[in-house]
Amino acid sequence: MPIPQTILTRKTTSALFLVLTIDDGGEGAVRDVLGDLPTLTRAVSSRAPEAALAAIASIGSAAWDRLFDGPRPRSLRPFVVYEGQVHTAPATPADLLVHIKADRMDLCFEVGRLVTDALGDAVTVVDEVHGFRYFDLRDIIGFVDGTENPVGQAAIDAITVGDEDPAFAGGSYVAIQRYVTDLEAWNALSVGEQENAIGRTKFDNVEMDDDVKPTNSHIALNVVEDADGEEIDVVRDNMPYGDASGSGERGTFYIAYSAGPDVTEEMLRKMFIGDPPGNYDRLLDFTTAVTGSQFFTPTIDFLEDLPDPPAASSTADLATASEPTDPQTPTDGSLGIGSLH
Repeated sequence: MPIPQTILTRKTTSALFLVLTIDDGGEGAVRDVLGDLPTLTRAVSSRAPEAALAAIASIGSAAWDRLFDGPRPRSLRPFVVYEGQVHTAPATPADLLVHIKADRMDLCFEVGRLVTDALGDAVTVVDEVHGFRYFDLRDIIGFVDGTENPVGQAAIDAITVGDEDPAFAGGSYVAIQRYVTDLEAWNALSVGEQENAIGRTKFDNVEMDDDVKPTNSHIALNVVEDADGEEIDVVRDNMPYGDASGSGERGTFYIAYSAGPDVTEEMLRKMFIGDPPGNYDRLLDFTTAVTGSQFFTPTIDFLEDLPDPPAASSTADLATASEPTDPQTPTDGSLGIGSLH
């Protein structure tokens, strides 16, 4: 079995998210950095092995055929835009995601610096977010985040591509969004109103019973089931970010790894369009999605032995293939929920 990148770790105290687009002619430099990332990360980690440093590289749909010849992950596609009656999940440009996490921000910074120095003008940094642990794993709104993450073998199963796509077995899919939170409006709510928006108690982190949980609560709209009625898990590694003074943006960097993109797409459809339509996620009245991108996370084996690059004559034509997909477009690689789109 190919060795996956180190997605599953204990919750670290720091993270750095680099979202990049590849500039014309930058494909060679990107390939070099992708191939070197595992070795580079091990070198930095050796300075503080107890800090659980991990750096995970993921590649977007439009970038894949610019970088590699041959097959592509069968469910790799652009981020889907969901435009509801009130709120929208936008798609924003992104070819590469480098997710760096550790118990020390200096280690995250060092890997990020080495990566961006090596890439130079081959890429444009479209988003750089420095995440931090907030008390006992709480979001910036004060609620515990990631409570429903699977653990152990269930977590491995939730994020790992299997025999349905043998050329990319062991890899994962990942969706990201950066949310900007209106803390003033959120904090103007009573604790009870906040709990109804989330579907969980604030202080002791207990989920509400189904008979009292509002149907437009965040938790109610984040449950996705397959055709057999079984809940489909993802692994979230969200982090708060922002300026304490409020002079800049602050909120949550959402990141979810999965075995296929159908599950995160369905979660976002329910949140933004509503289930039924119009019954959208109440939390969105206080936090706005400003980015949205989707990627494939290949294995370490893939990074250390990259496929050949595409023929030079085709690279320029591939650079423009980045339009968001229509939410109604049928997709392959279904997890059994494709009929719900």
